Amino acid sequence: MPKRNDLEQKALHYVVNTGYQGVLQSDLWRELGASSREGSRVSIKLEEKGLIRREKELQEGRWTYRLYPKRLPASIETIIDCPCLLCPDNARCDPTTVISPKSCPRLTDWILNLGKEATAVPAPDPVADPAPPSDPTQ
Repeated sequence: MPKRNDLEQKALHYVVNTGYQGVLQSDLWRELGASSREGSRVSIKLEEKGLIRREKELQEGRWTYRLYPKRLPASIETIIDCPCLLCPDNARCDPTTVISPKSCPRLTDWILNLGKEATAVPAPDPVADPAPPSDPTQ
């Protein structure tokens, strides 16, 4: 039987790799070769540590939990458009000098645009969310 810390690490790694879709707790324990009891204890421990989120779900007539990571690893895609990466003043940029990230208009614009992208609500898909039929009597 593996140590609980080893099992916790393997379980956390697996849950993180599932991303936003999460994984059923029962599928995770089968994948790790653990018993349902061990799996339940480990998932509760990971939740108590604030590493995962558990949501109750009815699957094939039985209640189980879907496990989601609380944090996903950062990817290069999150900063690929940052103006600092290709800035000609990068070598001279410092918070204590005239050329500073505190007063950089390109960096400020980029950060503000990130906020707009994060709060933008996508337009409804007319195929997925068709408009209700109009009432011909009106």
